[in-house]
Amino acid sequence: MNDRPIADYALLSDCHTAALVSRHGSVDWLCMPHFDSRSLFGRILGPQAGHWLIRPAGPSTQSRRYLERTMVLETTFLTPTGTLTVTDALASGPSRTGHDLGLHAPHLLLRVAHCTEGQVALEVEFAPRPEYGLVRPRLMSVDGGLRCHGGPDTLGLSCPYPLEITDMARCAPQLREGQYAGFALQHVPAGSHPAMWSQQEIRTHLKDTVAAWHAWSGHHQRYEGPWADLVDHSGRVLQSLTFQPTGAIVAAPTTSLPEEIGGVRNWDYRYSWVRDASFTLDALWVAACPYEAEQFFRWMAQAAAGDPDHHQDLQIMFGIRGERDLSERELPHLPGWRDSRPVRTGNGAWAQRQLDVYGELLAAFHKLRHHLHDADAHTRAFLTGLADTAAARWREKDQGIWEVRSEPQHFLYSKLMCWVALDRALDMAGELGAQERIPAWRRAREEIRTAVEQEGWSESAGAYTQAFGSDTLDASALMMAIVGFEAADTPRMRATIEAVRTRLTGPDGMVYRYLAADDGLPGEEGTFLLCTCWLAQALALAGDTEAARTVFERVAGCMNDVGLLAEEVEPATGELLGNFPQAFSHIGLVNAAWAIHQAESRAEPPAQSRPG
Repeated sequence: MNDRPIADYALLSDCHTAALVSRHGSVDWLCMPHFDSRSLFGRILGPQAGHWLIRPAGPSTQSRRYLERTMVLETTFLTPTGTLTVTDALASGPSRTGHDLGLHAPHLLLRVAHCTEGQVALEVEFAPRPEYGLVRPRLMSVDGGLRCHGGPDTLGLSCPYPLEITDMARCAPQLREGQYAGFALQHVPAGSHPAMWSQQEIRTHLKDTVAAWHAWSGHHQRYEGPWADLVDHSGRVLQSLTFQPTGAIVAAPTTSLPEEIGGVRNWDYRYSWVRDASFTLDALWVAACPYEAEQFFRWMAQAAAGDPDHHQDLQIMFGIRGERDLSERELPHLPGWRDSRPVRTGNGAWAQRQLDVYGELLAAFHKLRHHLHDADAHTRAFLTGLADTAAARWREKDQGIWEVRSEPQHFLYSKLMCWVALDRALDMAGELGAQERIPAWRRAREEIRTAVEQEGWSESAGAYTQAFGSDTLDASALMMAIVGFEAADTPRMRATIEAVRTRLTGPDGMVYRYLAADDGLPGEEGTFLLCTCWLAQALALAGDTEAARTVFERVAGCMNDVGLLAEEVEPATGELLGNFPQAFSHIGLVNAAWAIHQAESRAEPPAQSRPG
């Protein structure tokens, strides 16, 4: 069982895949070559599922940071005899403009140890376990390192020292002040021969990766409001979750990190949800100029080819290459993080109906359309079809934003986002070449408004609620103000905001998605970081910026030492829970910061000219 906290991990990314590195220098999660590949290192889900450790052999204390404006990690170990830094990165390949970040990624994990003071003995353990730990591969010594064969993967480890090989590879070199030791793990297709990289080549790859992230940050990031460092860093995290070859955006790079310790709410998030990806593009509009948006919309239109029409729903999620069948299965040989079973791959939500996705996708395109070139005919037809389907299907039940595994309902949020789909499509009708649809879209939009106002409000709850005819509070009702359905300072919205703040907020000051609702699953969950950000955003829109700042700071206080957020927080302990890092949480942080910045800018008195 892995007892290490989720917050102990830092993220590496080459915009093809991701790795998680613990503060003690162990790579405990890596899927190669892509986010959704089977893991090579999976110790975060089971002690026998593989790891790669580089750290001082004796006792040490650690501190770490990302190199400025990058996702390159530097961990500093202080020992009784000296100081060691280990710099970790997934090589991005060279990039001059940043727009092609990861385009030439060589599928190479770099680890460079540097003794900066005194002398330090290293402990190196290399224990790959492909296919989620099912394969114990054959390790073969070669000049410059070793090769690893087993299952569908061929790996090459470049190492400057002789390795002792048993069921893993080990070495224990000693570095003196000023000395470096570079290691590189490369994945190549089965049957190919990975290169052995020289020390100079390893450091060149690392230098190129730092430069590529600098180029991306320099060309993309322009936010100048409060918490700029957090917003910019969250933008880089969101970019890290983008699959460069297609433009797909994963919800998180991990699977089965639980929403409750020892519970069963353990899901695979290594896919592209229409909702999450659309929210990500929306946040990148704030945190970074979203040059990749055009690629995403082309990919989405292609992945959803044939959808939607009046006979078939838009699928709510796709594989990162556009796959549709994401059938869920369990991996019984893995105990899971802190014995949280089952460990799952795939995600059964792919087959659910979730009517909100039409609104999220059209809202993202609407916000970003001035950053895009003219949409091609296929994309225009796709977007027009989204609005048509929202108009035709909004009266139907679905599983809603939270993907409940109970019976479908008339979820308020789903109706709201169908209204958003039509509202944004009406504003873009000329650009879409869909002027003839304006009367029908306008009628449907007004019908949805009437239904939401009449059936979504509960007099007994004193708030907008989770579903028509329900008294159950749901934080997603805050989105009514955020998307512009109803102003945040109206009596009903103020009442809803106050209901969430007082009745859906846990002892940690963070917000639950909902309470006492039958979602078809046993157990409970933590407070939800995205929902807490929604509360901050809604408070800002209502003009209560002081309260909004207080809520925002609670979220920021949940970040780990390198600025990463999971999906949820355990209310009693403050421990991070769920897949990590979570796009939703960083999206919420970015949008809340922006909303507070805008609200405070509106509240500032006009500048007065200096007297005299």
